[in-house]
Amino acid sequence: MKKQTKIILIVGIILIIAVAFFYPRLNTQKTPEPAPGAGAPAGASQDLQVNAVKLKLETLTNQLQVTGTILPNESVELRSEISGLVDRIAFKEGQYVSKGTPLVYLNDDQLQAQYQKLQFTQKLFESQENRQKQLLAREAISQEEYDIVLNQFNTTLSDIKLVEAQLSKTVIRAPFNGRLGLRMISEGSVIGTADVIASFVNIDPIKIEFSIPERYASDVKVGASVYFASESSDQEVEGKVFAFEPQIDQATRTLKLRAQSSNKEGKFLPGMFVRIRFVLATLESALLVPAEAVIPELTGYKVFIINAEGKAEERIIEIGTRTDTQVQVLKGLNEGDLVLTTGVMQARQGMPVKFTQIN
Repeated sequence: MKKQTKIILIVGIILIIAVAFFYPRLNTQKTPEPAPGAGAPAGASQDLQVNAVKLKLETLTNQLQVTGTILPNESVELRSEISGLVDRIAFKEGQYVSKGTPLVYLNDDQLQAQYQKLQFTQKLFESQENRQKQLLAREAISQEEYDIVLNQFNTTLSDIKLVEAQLSKTVIRAPFNGRLGLRMISEGSVIGTADVIASFVNIDPIKIEFSIPERYASDVKVGASVYFASESSDQEVEGKVFAFEPQIDQATRTLKLRAQSSNKEGKFLPGMFVRIRFVLATLESALLVPAEAVIPELTGYKVFIINAEGKAEERIIEIGTRTDTQVQVLKGLNEGDLVLTTGVMQARQGMPVKFTQIN
């Protein structure tokens, strides 16, 4: 029994090995017949689903989003032209004053004394000059004697004008219409030519200074519109470009511009940071396509349109101005064309497409 059992086990093992070795080979030799339609990938017969826009003429506003700084229309730190003792301060901090308004009076006692002395001297030399002129007419004196007296008289007149000029500098006046800042001096103090009395600014109108990339330099024109808003408000205010630098900044490759705007309510103060929308140009009739529809190539740009047969058609285009979301098409497309905005990378020439039109 044991011998028969061993034989049975050996035969069984041999059969198992044989089946394991030959069965896979039998399966590989059988090539199952493909089911009808099984050879084509799923969905190959379906059209490409895309979105498209119908081109129409639109208004193109070529503009830049930049930042800038508010500058005063005029600004100065008030200083005295001469040294002296402050007799009286005739302004209040933060006060608005007109051009020529007296602001500070310096002590002028010494200059007044000199002026009075020169006036007496003037009268003396004036009378001497009159007498000498009469004597010269009668040839009682020489021309040289008369010239000496005349020179003394004219010198005195010049000295008087000099003292008058110094006296005018003892009164410090507003150089233009504007608003005074914080006072830096007090009555009774002695000030020199380097001492700041107060800041003085004119903020109506205001100036807006900003820079744009050099590639837009050729589009800049005096009178172009800018729209700006401060960090405290989203309300935009319009200004006009009135000047720009005649050269590009080599360090930043930008062009510096200045615009001007009314500021009657005083909402904008010098030094403020502002967001600026700078309008370079406005075209009334332009063909615009969404930026995502444009495919860049080595030789230019292309888009796909949907032709009358409902198939994708490749068009080579020439582009113009770019905005954040749109591209101007100069050549290659016509008004009314349906341009693909999705599926542009999957689209191929002549491929059937199904589209949803987006206005």
